[in-house]
Amino acid sequence: MFKFCCYCVFILKFCSYRQELEAENANLLSRLAHCHCSQDDQILYGPDYKDAKVTEPKKSNGESQRKIRNKPGYSTAFLSHHSKRYVALKVMYFGKRFYGFSAEAQMEPSVESEIFKALKTTRLLVGDKKDSQYSRCGRTDKGVSSVGQVIALFLRSKLKISGVNNGSSGEYVFEEKHEGELDYVRVINRELPNDIRVLGWCPVPVDFHARFSCLSREYKYFFWKENLNILAMKTAGTKLLGEHDFRNFCKMDAANVHTYMRCISMFDISPTDVSYDGNQLWVIKFRGRAFLWHQVRCMVAVLFLVGQGLESPDGHPTAGARVIDILLDTNRIPRKPQYVMASEAPLVLQSCEFENLKFMCSPDSGKALRAHLVNECQIYQLETAIFGEAILNCVPQLHVPCSDQSLPPSQGFKKKGSHIPLLSRPTEREFLHRSSIMLVIHGTMEVNALFFSRHYTKLFSNDMLPGPSIPHYFTDRIFILVILNQHLTKNGVPNSAHAHDDFTGHLHYLDLLWRLYY
Repeated sequence: MFKFCCYCVFILKFCSYRQELEAENANLLSRLAHCHCSQDDQILYGPDYKDAKVTEPKKSNGESQRKIRNKPGYSTAFLSHHSKRYVALKVMYFGKRFYGFSAEAQMEPSVESEIFKALKTTRLLVGDKKDSQYSRCGRTDKGVSSVGQVIALFLRSKLKISGVNNGSSGEYVFEEKHEGELDYVRVINRELPNDIRVLGWCPVPVDFHARFSCLSREYKYFFWKENLNILAMKTAGTKLLGEHDFRNFCKMDAANVHTYMRCISMFDISPTDVSYDGNQLWVIKFRGRAFLWHQVRCMVAVLFLVGQGLESPDGHPTAGARVIDILLDTNRIPRKPQYVMASEAPLVLQSCEFENLKFMCSPDSGKALRAHLVNECQIYQLETAIFGEAILNCVPQLHVPCSDQSLPPSQGFKKKGSHIPLLSRPTEREFLHRSSIMLVIHGTMEVNALFFSRHYTKLFSNDMLPGPSIPHYFTDRIFILVILNQHLTKNGVPNSAHAHDDFTGHLHYLDLLWRLYY
């Protein structure tokens, strides 16, 4: 009996304590419900957000990251019932630690993968990447940075105004409305790593495409002046203006590129306000509608050779310009000379221009964004100061002026004695453009293909060639000679080619056959 009474007293005290905790919990939830941040989170994370457990683990870079652990049985099915809108995001990133922007290369980390991780964490992404109608303006490579990358996709909307719906779940918000919308910049930036930030957002129509709607792209390449001849570089660079075949200024991508014709609308070389130890930082600017793979880095590499005087032995400023003219003449130089591209680290995708696109950022988000970027600059300046102290503490024998020619310049330039002129160098293998490859069967016409493989061989998709779907192979280091026996015999051409020397002649007949049948 005594034990039973004690047990009852314990139960009564426990119930009283539980009621006090529930009352306190209700009071806290009521206070949170009137908070602006909580209202946004309720929309982002759904009606069951109050039942989710929130933890704040530390990132490797020291920044706290909010993680939401769903309770058992928690469902995200409610996401498809929320309004969504098509928006463009302006993104900046420091590319040093990333394997490029695109996540398609299956190399981690990439800028794109980090962005989508943040979108999934914040529940802004409705469905998956395929459902978001995602597009990007530029596909920068490993180590390349950007302060003006633009992406477009469907994101969850706070507004309830329905727009045009293509039949999929969810309502589309009119792109003109933005008052009372979620603060996309604030929400996404708090989940991104320190070297990626969203600078602004803009509502766009559903038919907007970040790549094909772009009017122009501008790249900047920073470099230390050292002993470069800036006048010679400017003179040579002006030869790149206009529309040209830039196959000698890029890395060939025959499987994906239809034409190597590109137009450079702006070129400039100018000094910046930054200098160190008497060495000034300069910048090269290029603007064009589209660029080839590694085109900017190849153009800069040739300009550096001109600036060092390696491609103008007479020292005349126009000598380097003649080299540019020759490389742009694909009839004279049909194959790219072998040379090393400029480093990827100083390259920046500066801006992407669109028609009637104005990015927005709330005052609070803009203030937080500026504070973050200033803090990052101060961190790098502290590191610079430490390295400066190390230079000052070098032993006297090692402390020599940067202009001393016995030291290799910071850009890795070569000395004149070891330089081989571009026009005297071996060239890369010739690439067959996919539009010049004919694997066609007409009636009983016999097709023989002679393959000269230099590296690996991989299946070439059937939809990339005209005619019926037949087995064939392609590589970026392969010579494909297609001999259409009946037609070649009629024109007095040998039925087959057994030697590599016949390749050039057969390219001519392949071109004639292409025009004849198509």
